Amino acid sequence: MRSDAVKKGLERAPHRSLLRAMGITDEEIDRPFVGIVNSWNELIPGHVHLDKIADAVKAGVRLAGGVPFEFNTIGICDGIAMGHEGMRYSLPSREVIAASIELVAQAYRFDALVFIPTCDKIVPGHLMAAARLNLPSIVVTGGAMCPGFVGDKNVDLISVFEAVGEFKAGKITEEQLNDLENLACPGPGSCAGLFTANTMACVTEALGMSLPGCGTAHAVDAKKLRIAKLSGMKVMELLERGISAREIMTEKAFENAIRIDMAIGGSTNTALHLPAIAREAGVELPLDAFDKISRETPHLTSLRPGGEHFMLDLDQAGGIPAVMLKIKDKLNLDVLTVTGSTLEENLKHVRIVNPEKNREVIRDPSNPYHSEGGIAVLKGSLAPRGSVVKQTAVSEKMLKHRGPARVFDGEEAAVKAILNDEIKPGDVVIIRYEGPKGGPGMREMLAATSIIAGMGLSDSVALITDGRFSGGTRGPCIGHVSPEAYEGGPIALVKDGDIVEIDIPARKLNLLVDEEELERRKQEWQPPRTEARRSYLESYRRSVSSADMGAIL
Repeated sequence: MRSDAVKKGLERAPHRSLLRAMGITDEEIDRPFVGIVNSWNELIPGHVHLDKIADAVKAGVRLAGGVPFEFNTIGICDGIAMGHEGMRYSLPSREVIAASIELVAQAYRFDALVFIPTCDKIVPGHLMAAARLNLPSIVVTGGAMCPGFVGDKNVDLISVFEAVGEFKAGKITEEQLNDLENLACPGPGSCAGLFTANTMACVTEALGMSLPGCGTAHAVDAKKLRIAKLSGMKVMELLERGISAREIMTEKAFENAIRIDMAIGGSTNTALHLPAIAREAGVELPLDAFDKISRETPHLTSLRPGGEHFMLDLDQAGGIPAVMLKIKDKLNLDVLTVTGSTLEENLKHVRIVNPEKNREVIRDPSNPYHSEGGIAVLKGSLAPRGSVVKQTAVSEKMLKHRGPARVFDGEEAAVKAILNDEIKPGDVVIIRYEGPKGGPGMREMLAATSIIAGMGLSDSVALITDGRFSGGTRGPCIGHVSPEAYEGGPIALVKDGDIVEIDIPARKLNLLVDEEELERRKQEWQPPRTEARRSYLESYRRSVSSADMGAIL
């Protein structure tokens, strides 16, 4: 066993003495040591219950003859960090999370690992570590939050964000806004729609790294505890059989993950996270792969924010296994999963409990919500190396659009202009210097996008940024523009009034300014002077790649 390095032999008597100080017995010293990587904290609604899930995982490990050792990672709630300086730290935390897991797992020579993450950067950080360490591993994502209920309908966090714009536009009262604030988020779990956190949970299951049903099992559902206990038992089987993470996270498995992401219409942030995870697994995953697979994959679900269904509906309709059955002919069925069996063998056991609900929540490929998948990759003179948009959340009116640019160097200035009614129908809002280097930290723009949606402008105003958008964003919001402004990309050269062309079906994003003028502007452009910081963000700025490469270090 790998853990023998810290517990076997005469010279390890001091090490065993320290283990005994924690109550470890002779019998336990002879058993495999399993690291339980938990992102539990009291800072994030998606994490406050993970101590209970960890208890279930540890029970499963003990039932199967292992010795669990729990340790923690950090986590940042994007919703609470949104719209202020704190959001700069969210994406950079992904690399810190992965590195912290590596440090502990390598120092203690664990034989296997169970990962318990939830939410936007935490799940990718755990998966990056799993791929990097290449031990027998399994992931138990923490589960979605139940929707809230206000008036006569289900609501979620995005309802509150958009209500700020609705209140500004005079569409709702302060009392209605207060009701949403108090009732939209009723308890633990990751926000109730198909935003980044729940997208990553579904993608983790599709990748084969969590047990079937885990991605959509809700935080308050006893099913989640059963899955957690079974996962603790299953990691011992993976250890016994010598099945490590990279045997599961193969190129074919990543193709499956992207295809399910496209079929369910998930967050554009997967275009940052999956390439970063794949790199750790030794798999090349270019941005163009998302567009290629999207063109081949029908969009079968209509979940919030683009539709009206919630994660609860998807779970009740059969979850990710049911989606997989619908597009079984497009998946790589021979891939290995953490069940110890192939995907094809797993799908033989899938039973759709509620076929009537399934028919509408998860449509047949012959009757999709959209003929193409969730993400489109746009290129052109404004984004030579690419940009991404959640095309399934865009109104048909805005799939093609030309309009004058309204340029802002940072999110705060754009939000101020939107709230001051300075943005008019037809405008193209450009928010720049928010990329991985320029931010630094590549902030999400949910404040800007949700206010525009709440004010009723999402069918007439486009937003373009070298930053990124929340998984809760809907409308013509194009992010990850590469090269970013800080590196002198074309987005740095845009001026107010320039005409921008968006053509999502043709995958085009162009700045309609002649080349000579752009060259003249390029000669005059100077990179912005940045404040010297003694901080992690400054080292991140120096090391991070562009968004089209996954913002990797």
